[in-house]
Amino acid sequence: MKCNIILNSDHEEGVWIYAREKTDLIEQIERLIDEDVEKIAGYKNGSLCYLTAEDIYCVAVEDNKVYAVTEQDRWLLKQRLYQLEALLGDGFIKINQSCLVNAKKILRFDTTFSATLTVTLKNGYRDYVSRRQMRTVKERMGFYS
Repeated sequence: MKCNIILNSDHEEGVWIYAREKTDLIEQIERLIDEDVEKIAGYKNGSLCYLTAEDIYCVAVEDNKVYAVTEQDRWLLKQRLYQLEALLGDGFIKINQSCLVNAKKILRFDTTFSATLTVTLKNGYRDYVSRRQMRTVKERMGFYS
């Protein structure tokens, strides 16, 4: 079996395997990849769901509880916001004291007359960008060059 590794920071990471049949080696590779994806436990109505960073549109604090907002649901999380910020990594941007958004899920930014910035995500969720985080958000989204 050949192995080719292409390093390119412009592309999403992924593994492609071309094989004649599924072998023990391929199954071991699948398990390694599945273990590498960080999963976050979310709770709702007595049920448990494991969420990945790709599933999460944003993480928001409401009434001192941390929720992961997905396309259609809100899941209660056990971690603190700062722990999730470290866990989720660079794909998420802190827009205010109580919200992290997935940069890939941002639909648009809107400004108001009072010069505040509002983020709208692809699932319709909206939140404001605090003045404290404004510069960081603009730099991460490429508004400054």
